Amino acid sequence: MLRIGVDIGGTFTDFCGWREGEHEIISLKVPSTPPAFENGFRRGFENLLELLSPKTGEAALVMHGTTVSTNAVIERKGPKIAFFVTKGYRDLLELQRMGVRNPLNIFENRTRPLIARSMVFEVEERLVRGGVVETPIDEAAVEASVRRACAAGAAGYAVALLHSYADPRHEQAVERVIRRVVGDDAEVSLSSEIWPRIGEYERATVSVLNAFVRQRMNEYIGAVESYVAERLPGSQLFVTRSNGGAMAAAEARIFPVHTLLSGPASGVTAVQYLGRSLGERNILTVDMGGTSTDISLVRDGEALTSTAAEVGDFPVVMPVTGIEAIGAGGGSIATIDGGVLRIGPQSAGSYPGPACFSRGGTAPTLTDAYLLAGYLPEALLGGEMKLDITAAERAMAPIGEALGTDTLSAAEMCVTVASSNMVAGVLPYLARQGVDPEELTLLVYGGAGALQGPLLAAEIGVNRVLVPSTPSVFCALGGLVSELSNDTLETVHGVDLDGPTIASKFSVLKEKAAEWLSRQAASDRLVAEKFEYWAEMRYLGQSFQIDVRLPDSAVDSGDIAAMHEAFHKEHERIYSHADPSAAVEFVDLRMRVRGALSIPEPSSPRTSTGGDALKAMRPMRFQGEVFPKVCVYDRGRLGLNEEVRGPAVIEQPEATIVVPPGFAARVGAYGAIFMSRS
Repeated sequence: MLRIGVDIGGTFTDFCGWREGEHEIISLKVPSTPPAFENGFRRGFENLLELLSPKTGEAALVMHGTTVSTNAVIERKGPKIAFFVTKGYRDLLELQRMGVRNPLNIFENRTRPLIARSMVFEVEERLVRGGVVETPIDEAAVEASVRRACAAGAAGYAVALLHSYADPRHEQAVERVIRRVVGDDAEVSLSSEIWPRIGEYERATVSVLNAFVRQRMNEYIGAVESYVAERLPGSQLFVTRSNGGAMAAAEARIFPVHTLLSGPASGVTAVQYLGRSLGERNILTVDMGGTSTDISLVRDGEALTSTAAEVGDFPVVMPVTGIEAIGAGGGSIATIDGGVLRIGPQSAGSYPGPACFSRGGTAPTLTDAYLLAGYLPEALLGGEMKLDITAAERAMAPIGEALGTDTLSAAEMCVTVASSNMVAGVLPYLARQGVDPEELTLLVYGGAGALQGPLLAAEIGVNRVLVPSTPSVFCALGGLVSELSNDTLETVHGVDLDGPTIASKFSVLKEKAAEWLSRQAASDRLVAEKFEYWAEMRYLGQSFQIDVRLPDSAVDSGDIAAMHEAFHKEHERIYSHADPSAAVEFVDLRMRVRGALSIPEPSSPRTSTGGDALKAMRPMRFQGEVFPKVCVYDRGRLGLNEEVRGPAVIEQPEATIVVPPGFAARVGAYGAIFMSRS
């Protein structure tokens, strides 16, 4: 059996492949092909199979991370959706949570909904708190609304009725009417089925997002799944999801909202995998791609989980790997705004891409700046992708003129501003988590992560940088080592709970979780399964809650005092204070199931034999200083524990690593490069 991890980004599509029972992990990357991303997938898949040489009848488990759903939301490219709400709540999507993001900006507006008000339909019904029926649903009126929606061109349907988290009967009745009118193939997204959580706006947003991306994801996953099944009969396609795990393709086609952060979350999964092997437990992750840079935190070996993520301008309240995005990537465009140099948030993407890619791009980008500053070689992808330095100079020239300097200095300024953008995003993020940068190891990956990440470390005071052996395909590696994972939830806000009641409710959630896992893959494919107890808890009277991992023994025995103690400890960790004498209440109970598949052990990549690792010398610019002769090394020829002192550049076919002045790098276990201040 083969295992294949895939990650599709806006600029490149990355692959990792491994055969069970072997040690070597094979990786490669190909240019992405937006908007038809499946074309780039097929090309890269064929290239990978040439290297893996599948045996007759050999099948594969394919773990696929994708930005298709994310891009659809950010670009607002989706079908017309009809949205059904409780009567009196037609303006739910416009009112949101009343406030604006920046109340000090008099020009600030609330987020524009994905659905026009004319496509929002009120349903005569009402459930009160606890799910008690106050007004029975009028199905005849619902049918009339569905017919109006069809006449208006609705291609999908979202339903979010008041208090449906407590009782889904009315939402299910709306679904039955829609299917009766439209047909059984109607695409209907129920908030109670996706994430039955208290909070009508957030729950409505999740159902709308699911409906908005469902058609595009259904088409894309269907095309990829058919191709994989035809190419390697007996294979199964999985899609990585925002919580760092994966689910079967059939599930992803129904609930694509779970894939909105799949690619970045896979990268953090790979960080945990490598961190465990290297003994690194406190890690700041920096994943820099073509459009943005994603940062996250691993503490004590566990990824940070968030229930307050955002995609585009919309909240996603489901538990996801805690990731924050900074608008600076390799394709970020440099502009002059009122005499001030800015990098991003506009991106050249894959097509036309940076000017040096020779695909028609003319705007100066951060990648062009890297090339002009001397960080990048003349070609990428092992020489397959030539870079045009003349085009980069031509694109950067207007920036230099506007700043009153030469083109090369302008390029270095672009790199400096990009570092400043990251510092402005990273330091507040770490402060909110109560973490000192000096306590962390910075692990960098993504196409440009090993270029900009070490420069960021020099700025924020991180003393240790870790570069994996395959940084540019690291998210694909995350897919390769992902577990099957899902969360099931019950909202218990306002319910009088004791220990045995909590244990009983978790028992029901555990049955649902086990049933979900049984639908994903055959039991003989699972190496192990694990169930985790979580709860959102708060002190009585608090207006916010925190996510708490409950001890297994406390839940199994119904020991509510031990559950409260876990909450106090977590509150103390986050806010540096706790009140063990105060009353505690539960808001949600959540069960997470993990189904482990066979994964490879970390291994060192192939290295060249013989010869000096020094391959060239070229001028470079660092922090306003010109270094006329900087050493460039071939990573494949560096031996174990061999040291490289900065400033220097280490090159490999899929990535380029910058060693800033004041840092020294050495090759460690599993081919990883450890970089520390000299």
